[in-house]
Amino acid sequence: MQFPIILNFDGSVKFLEGAETICLSDRQELIRFGCRVDRLRQLGDDLAAPLERQARLVFMGSGDYHHVSYLLIERWKRLQRPIQVVVFDNHPDNMRYPFGIHCGSWVRHVSHLPFVSRIFVVGITSSDVEGGRLWENYLKPLYAGKVTYFCVNRNLRAMHRIGIVSCQSFVSVEAMLKNLCAYVTASEEPIYLSIDKDVLSPDVIHTNWDQGCMTLEELISAINALRPHIFAADVVGDVSIYRYRGLLKRFLSKLDQQPEIPDASLMEWQAQHRQVNLLLASALLN
Repeated sequence: MQFPIILNFDGSVKFLEGAETICLSDRQELIRFGCRVDRLRQLGDDLAAPLERQARLVFMGSGDYHHVSYLLIERWKRLQRPIQVVVFDNHPDNMRYPFGIHCGSWVRHVSHLPFVSRIFVVGITSSDVEGGRLWENYLKPLYAGKVTYFCVNRNLRAMHRIGIVSCQSFVSVEAMLKNLCAYVTASEEPIYLSIDKDVLSPDVIHTNWDQGCMTLEELISAINALRPHIFAADVVGDVSIYRYRGLLKRFLSKLDQQPEIPDASLMEWQAQHRQVNLLLASALLN
């Protein structure tokens, strides 16, 4: 059996048997939410040795670190073949961000990697993809068909009117996952899977962001269907509390209206995440 790596920025990922934990708490302010690209690359250089030990599953804590997935995907250029990237997320993570790279813009950066053929962002129930908010998205990778959104109960008329036709909205998670699995497994290209647990309903767990409507059973079922094609994966979406020291990040995170995390609930919620993480690790590594 393989074992995961935990990139421990915020202490939110609780004990997983056999996991290698890398302490990165000194970089929480620097990397969390967003950072300059050169600072992210420096983190990648510092993590090169442990990641070279063929880590196939990486846990990173809060969804505020989802942009670190860019580093994890970039290193797989050594496969020397095209790959697909499947992202389970309640948000498109393809939003405009002028200050480098952040947890809501990293998909656009991955779309620039020449060995990544296609990126599917799956499970979006956020209004980020609708109406006037469409212009907050990077449109070029959507027009090119390199990035495709699979949404649930979203109105994509504005997107279709301007000629972005590959993105789809479905009436149910079941219909969405059935179409996704048929589409991506028809290709021989291997899959890198990135999971933000905010794709799950708040009836399952609580995260640092507004959440989707997927059940844990639906997520595990999708992983099982894709697993023969998955060669590596990462997981974010654990819950933690942090107050930024810098005014810019404090301001930007307030604009994103991240929900308040009750202090009294934190330990209970993190324990629930641990149980979900154990199930995800079992589905991905066994």
